[in-house]
Amino acid sequence: MTGFPTHLVREDLRDFAGYSSARTSHSGPPASIWLNANEAASESSVDPDGANRRYPDPQPAELVAALADLYAVSPAQVVVGRGSDECIELLVRTLCRPGSEDAVVQASPTFGMYAVSARLHGVPVVDVPQRDLGLAWEVDTSAVRRATTEHSARLVFLASPGNPTGAVVPLDDVAELASALADQAVVVVDEAYQEFAAPASAATLLDQHPNLVVLRTLSKAHGLAGVRVGAALCHPDLAAVLRRVQAPYPLPVPVTELAVSALAGSVRRSVELRVAQTRSGRERLAEVLAADPRVDTVYSSEANFVLVRSPEVDSLLRDLRARGIVVRDMRHLLSDGLRVTVGAPHEIDAVRDALSSQTTPEAGRTPAAPPLSATAPARGSHS
Repeated sequence: MTGFPTHLVREDLRDFAGYSSARTSHSGPPASIWLNANEAASESSVDPDGANRRYPDPQPAELVAALADLYAVSPAQVVVGRGSDECIELLVRTLCRPGSEDAVVQASPTFGMYAVSARLHGVPVVDVPQRDLGLAWEVDTSAVRRATTEHSARLVFLASPGNPTGAVVPLDDVAELASALADQAVVVVDEAYQEFAAPASAATLLDQHPNLVVLRTLSKAHGLAGVRVGAALCHPDLAAVLRRVQAPYPLPVPVTELAVSALAGSVRRSVELRVAQTRSGRERLAEVLAADPRVDTVYSSEANFVLVRSPEVDSLLRDLRARGIVVRDMRHLLSDGLRVTVGAPHEIDAVRDALSSQTTPEAGRTPAAPPLSATAPARGSHS
């Protein structure tokens, strides 16, 4: 593995040591009495075992090892954070100078936190619209490369599978982009929905591309959105910088314990079952949505949701809300877009009933797209 291009790190942070916390400053022989962190001398009445009396390890070794094993990387390549949202913010903070022209490039429609993090740091956002292929979306990586070069951007965010598009960016395109921008920018592939996708993870490219970062999370397939655990997988040199920039104690002890338990072998098998059920439900949900005459397009998806377009979004939302069903109005990104998460079978039944009881076919309306299984998949997709 070649070295990370350190000139991409903010100059003022390249030698930044970060905060020396009580858990990282001690390097002597094993200790039995800890009097260096001003912690309470006795346990709380709500924590009689004292499990939470001490400050936690900033990067819990057991959790880092479990995530490294899960994603087939080395522990030195893992930075754990409070969801992948924190990892996004860490990357912007570490690589882009506030108030500078160190732009962030994204491909819309996409996850809103890339632009939010950039704005909070006073960094410009350069948007490269994706191509709407009719039943799928495609990131124009050639245009992304040109925009990155033209605007001297430091960060490129690619969501794959995309949110809200559900489309993947082919690994060959990711590798080509990372190679082309090797000395100019860090390419970040956000794989929050990777478990639901057929193509392999971009983590398989990390050893060949030092400027590549892959984001993963336990919020989706692992069913732990409330726990807030995410990870950045990257070159060890960049990982070391991210850890120094990160807040001293990002993960509470109960969160770490739950996450470690969730990554045990027996639990992982239940994740595989959940993923299989979600993929099956995705096909059924697409059929339900496509059957509604108000829906013009149902996009192919490699995620745990389905994106649709309809000129009658208000009508669809009204019918669903009347049955207590909340879906995501995407009109802030697409003028006629709606995103529906793949729920449990009875929840998909509820969507079907809410739509079928309120609509009847109208003469002359353009028919909705066929179910996902019958549509042409996005480039690079296998579903």
